[in-house]
Amino acid sequence: MQDLIERAARDLAGTRRAVALTGAGISIESGIPPFRGPGGLWEKIDPMEVAHIDAFRRDPRKVWDLLIKGMQTVLAAAVPNPAHRGLATLERLGRLQAVITQNVDGLHQQAGSQDVIEFHGTFAWQRCMTCERRCRSDELDLTEIPPRCECGGIFRPDCVFFGELIPPEHLVRAQQLAAECRVMLVVGTSATVHPAAMLPHLARGAGARVIEINPEPTPLTGTVSDYLIPGPAGPVVDALADAVAALQADSGGQA
Repeated sequence: MQDLIERAARDLAGTRRAVALTGAGISIESGIPPFRGPGGLWEKIDPMEVAHIDAFRRDPRKVWDLLIKGMQTVLAAAVPNPAHRGLATLERLGRLQAVITQNVDGLHQQAGSQDVIEFHGTFAWQRCMTCERRCRSDELDLTEIPPRCECGGIFRPDCVFFGELIPPEHLVRAQQLAAECRVMLVVGTSATVHPAAMLPHLARGAGARVIEINPEPTPLTGTVSDYLIPGPAGPVVDALADAVAALQADSGGQA
């Protein structure tokens, strides 16, 4: 695996136009369970009953009780792991332009990443469904469920529910970054959920090198990605950031 990390470090050290696409696998090491797959949240509850915008509109109290309150508790206890911090380091080194994440946990920002496209929004902020006022989730008054805004409207997480569209500005910028990057890191996701799933394909089609960091092969492996670094995101990305920093120091910071 070390040979692959060194190979990826050379690829990253040779460009300043790299982007990362991250998914649930990067945050598992922070104690956040995935939504999909074995052990995922959707095995326990039907997403159409608690995570569809129509379900929220029908019974916001039920959705808050069954989904949102629990998610808030989990996310409040989570802290960035070495994978989040490693990507922030790559940005500080001038190698990573941006992180495109499918996650709603806000851990990339907590780790220090400055340019984060939250493809599916965030649970870190709430938005009033009436007046559009936003407030931080940790400042929300939960003595009443569902919590209400000063205007009387109901607060909801500022994320994308099933039945809603990806914010167009996020989609357009993510597509632009994917089409213009020279290296794409795909970390903790098999990229099978659309429209995020198209981004590695778009990068590969534009001539970028696509590098996977995942514990197991995915549908991207051997077809879209140039190579897979097998292993958990935390230690792999941490080692990769260290290797890039060493190469950059040896070359005097030159691309």
